[in-house]
Amino acid sequence: MRLSRQRLKMGGFHVISFASLCLLLSLWSLLLLLNAHLPDLPPGPYKLLRTEETKDVQLGKLGEMMISMLPDDLPFTLFVPSESAFQGVLQLNSSDSLLDQKVNETFAILSRVMGFSTVPLRLASREVPTRKEVLLDSVSGFRLHAHRRPDGALIVNNVRAELADITRGEIMIHIMSGVLMDAEFEQSFRPDYED
Repeated sequence: MRLSRQRLKMGGFHVISFASLCLLLSLWSLLLLLNAHLPDLPPGPYKLLRTEETKDVQLGKLGEMMISMLPDDLPFTLFVPSESAFQGVLQLNSSDSLLDQKVNETFAILSRVMGFSTVPLRLASREVPTRKEVLLDSVSGFRLHAHRRPDGALIVNNVRAELADITRGEIMIHIMSGVLMDAEFEQSFRPDYED
């Protein structure tokens, strides 16, 4: 009887060991699959450069609202529309878009824009090559084409950055002169003309 209990205990140890090994292999496989879908960075030597927090840069209430939707301890790059782009393209301004009756609609629009303009990696403008295009996938799968002009200006999907390399924790922010979005979403902001 004592011998069978010992064997049972040993068998339990093997079952636990086998289950732990399966769990580790599953996690390792999941990490491999997740890394397989990350966008490629341009080739080149990468250095760990320290960037100072730039909390003193004013992004406006709508820009700050977008940034607050992301965790600041994970690396993201966010292409935030400028205040004039919010107003001109999305018809949003911080004075009336954040009122109680419109805040839900504004949140929905900003969430959708975030899907198009957020990349799950930290990308400073100096890491984007001049005249050579870098392809990035946003968190929604929207394809972004980034390059720098010879004068150093960052261009993403033909939209110029007004201000680049603003940091909030691990988030890299670039303020854009337009809004990054797909054609279908853009159609919802174009005026309807009746013939």
